Amino acid sequence: MTMKDPVCLMDVGLRDAGAMAVHRGRAYYFCNSGCRKQFVDEPEKYRDNVKAERLSVGVMGSAGSDESNEAGTRARILGEAIGERGLVLITGACPGLPYECALGTRSVGGLSVGISPALSLDEHINRYGSPADAFDVIIYTGSGLMGREVTNVRSSDMVIIAGGRSGTLGEFSIAYDEGKLIGVLENSGGIADFIPDIVARIDKQTGAMLIYESNPEKLVDRLIAFYEERHFREPSCFCSMTR
Repeated sequence: MTMKDPVCLMDVGLRDAGAMAVHRGRAYYFCNSGCRKQFVDEPEKYRDNVKAERLSVGVMGSAGSDESNEAGTRARILGEAIGERGLVLITGACPGLPYECALGTRSVGGLSVGISPALSLDEHINRYGSPADAFDVIIYTGSGLMGREVTNVRSSDMVIIAGGRSGTLGEFSIAYDEGKLIGVLENSGGIADFIPDIVARIDKQTGAMLIYESNPEKLVDRLIAFYEERHFREPSCFCSMTR
């Protein structure tokens, strides 16, 4: 698959792009670092030359109702940061911290997508007890709580873990095994606080990269920067590229 360099309009293969940049949440690929620099210096001059896809961030975390007010506030700030940077938010369309995050994204005019375990809106609300008011799009997988986790992760260019219990641990495991770029919101409780120990015990190289940060806004910025710098070359273990 090829994309066009927005500066020189050369065809650039995703697997051999010389560089890439994220602008307003969209991914731009370049034949070399020189074209990238021209773009970064004057993005408004070049950004409309090509159609660039928006990157997505999947936020996986506690769906319970007993999270602290501080955790909920930080999740909202995280959602705001994702929306303000033009990234697409993906969650499991569940209550708890992912819902707070979706509310944050929606509050700043960002795009929020929910991946539901249900077959329909009726089942989403009445069987799973999940909200529907914070999402621009809900995708009804009919896969159940566990089944939709794979869709959540694979639909996300980057994954963020915030709090969480067994379900979040499952999502982290999928993301880790599939070589995703993973951000961990430190001091958010639950599984997130045990990720360093879990990774040490797994002791397996999958291509996954982890970034730990307690500040939600800084976490999003660090994920974008690392994706631009390195991870775009091998966004999952299914890609045969080398970093």
